[in-house]
Amino acid sequence: MNPSDPPAGLGPDEAGEPPTRLGTSTFTIEGRSAPGLFVVGWLATLVGLGCVSIGILSGGTAAARLLLVGGLVPLSIGLIAGAGSQGIERRVRNRLPYVGPSPFLVLAASVPVSILALLVVSLPLSIAGVPLDGPFGALVSVSIQAVVYVGLVRLLVVDTGALDWAAMGVARLDARAVGEILGGALWALPVVFATGILAGILSTLVPVEPPSPLPPTGTAIGIALSFAAGVIVAPFGEEVLFRGFGTTAWVRGRGVVAGVLLGALVFAFAHIITVSAGTAGEAFQQAFVAFTARLPVAIALGVMFVRRRTIWASFGLHATFNAILLVVAEVARSGR
Repeated sequence: MNPSDPPAGLGPDEAGEPPTRLGTSTFTIEGRSAPGLFVVGWLATLVGLGCVSIGILSGGTAAARLLLVGGLVPLSIGLIAGAGSQGIERRVRNRLPYVGPSPFLVLAASVPVSILALLVVSLPLSIAGVPLDGPFGALVSVSIQAVVYVGLVRLLVVDTGALDWAAMGVARLDARAVGEILGGALWALPVVFATGILAGILSTLVPVEPPSPLPPTGTAIGIALSFAAGVIVAPFGEEVLFRGFGTTAWVRGRGVVAGVLLGALVFAFAHIITVSAGTAGEAFQQAFVAFTARLPVAIALGVMFVRRRTIWASFGLHATFNAILLVVAEVARSGR
């Protein structure tokens, strides 16, 4: 290697190009490969955030709800455009170990897109009189979320050439995949045990109990719907996004340890962004307990994925972990 060559992974400034002051290149279109996409990303995101914020602060009026929902459209467009612009700039540099959009941006884009998709699907169901609360509503919600996760990864990562499915450990469900699922499932009990110990410690420190995303139903149909949502659909979508895409991107850019830890933290955080309670203090306590209690399984999933290099292994652990918790919740309910 020539000593004068720039180290791999450095940006234009570090590679010997003219330096710029910190922050001066963040909001300019000068030198950008896709300036139009960059401008659309920033402007649409700011407009969308403004509308959503005003809608939330305006209370529960019809106009406020309309502004809130309407703001999700430019917000979705802006975040997707921003992720696309970032991916293009990274590919142009071509010195980075990962040349796609940040997983943070893709995850952020998935939130408004999922909400809009859920509104589009739920509206005709509501008009038809189909109840959307309970396990059926949860199944619809996680199914839409999984489709959005996979769709955004396909649009922003695979179709742009940043990563292919094989690099993210996403392969067809064959005999080898089934073996990986079973191998991952074997680790579920130790992870549940570690989670239980941590949850017990947390319960003594913070006397709150976060609501379960899939509460027990006590009916055969409800249990079946909950299992479909929590054991099959949700784990698959989340493994594609958080392990296949997110952890792969972060491991390439930051190393194995940092990549796994960052993936675990983001995974745990994504499960608490909808936590709500009667007071801000109670909501913070519930979020803290829910976030911390998810860290053992989040780290285990990342380690499993990196070691086996396939989402089917982490999917097996994830699905079995959720299944055990659902069974325990149903048994506890029936024993009351």
